[in-house]
Amino acid sequence: MKLVVDTKVLFSFFKKESKTKKLILNFELLELATPSFCIDELERHKELISRKSRLSNGEYEEVLNALLIFVKVFSLSEYKDCLQNAKNISPDPDDIDFEALALNLDCAIWSNDKRLKQQSVVKVFSTSELLKLLSKTTP
Repeated sequence: MKLVVDTKVLFSFFKKESKTKKLILNFELLELATPSFCIDELERHKELISRKSRLSNGEYEEVLNALLIFVKVFSLSEYKDCLQNAKNISPDPDDIDFEALALNLDCAIWSNDKRLKQQSVVKVFSTSELLKLLSKTTP
């Protein structure tokens, strides 16, 4: 299952016992993608993430490197042709890049942002919805 992952979901990967980390590490059928600015945002908030997750700088880097094994990062140039269409459907200007990348990759979005579900063009799954769905696919 191919999904575009939003920034808040990526933030939660840094928590030691997060459902997000469990999903990403345990379900090989997930093909995850994110816009490059999300990784920049993680780096900008490195100290906050480290403090809240009780990670040292070294541990933060290890977790980020692990995350990048599972999430493919796309530059704006790789999905810019879908930005206008995403602007037309997105209920929130902050989510346009996620919608554009999802349109470009023809896939759903993984986000816990309820506003994203206010459109009907791109399917949006919350973490709990993904857990439910994926638990049905494993024996």
